[in-house]
Amino acid sequence: MRRRAVTSVLIVTLGLPGLIIGGPVYFLAVAIFLGIAAWEYVDMAHSSGCRASRPLVVGGVVAIIATRAFFSAQSIVIFTFSILLAMGLHLVEYERGRDNATFDFFASVGGLAYMGWVGAYLIDLRTMPDGLWWSMLVLPVVWLGDTGAYLMGSRYGTHKMTPRLSPKKTWEGFWAGAITGALMGGFFAFAYSQWGPLHLPVWEGALFGFMIGILTPLGDLGESMFKRQAGMKDSGNFFPGHGGVFDRIDSWLWAAVLGYYFIVWFAR
Repeated sequence: MRRRAVTSVLIVTLGLPGLIIGGPVYFLAVAIFLGIAAWEYVDMAHSSGCRASRPLVVGGVVAIIATRAFFSAQSIVIFTFSILLAMGLHLVEYERGRDNATFDFFASVGGLAYMGWVGAYLIDLRTMPDGLWWSMLVLPVVWLGDTGAYLMGSRYGTHKMTPRLSPKKTWEGFWAGAITGALMGGFFAFAYSQWGPLHLPVWEGALFGFMIGILTPLGDLGESMFKRQAGMKDSGNFFPGHGGVFDRIDSWLWAAVLGYYFIVWFAR
């Protein structure tokens, strides 16, 4: 728990000022985090036997995030041409003797899509009207839900949830995370409606928090799948002794998408 707390404090220290200030500062913080996570993703792909293109994946992810931040309508263009460029690069690799170039191509496109296109919802969430408030609802619900799941699972968990993907995860921890998410979602909805600009009923906030608690563990498990396939314990060593950036933001990627569309479809 101490290690998780130290890592969380470090991430908040690095990222919270950018989240509050917004604009180019926030873009820079997100681009750094997702750029490093993309680098780690390529490392995992290489360890799995797929030679994803590091320059293409890392550069493409940053380019997609940049266009979503400043030229939103053009982001799909960048994403599309990045896929075509990936095809061109891996065609050349095949012609040079790389027999697994097809799988390399899929690995490159997967990085562009997951880290770039999906990751850019962290930008979309912050640039919405009242985006700071919405971000400060969505992201803390994830953090606190994860904490609730960890505390309950590590102390009382006995029924394994995913023995192959993440042997330490238990159903007790899973449901504790969902309940914690619901409680925190309801609390933040009440607090931000009373003392902030949001107008979100407590029950909607609780429903959203419960949904976050149910679904965002899939992001964590997805990253575990990558690591198991690669034979790696952590995605990297950006936080020495605490893992990589991808290890820390795996649930955020799902939360940003779920939060964005919950707000657009139900909460506005």
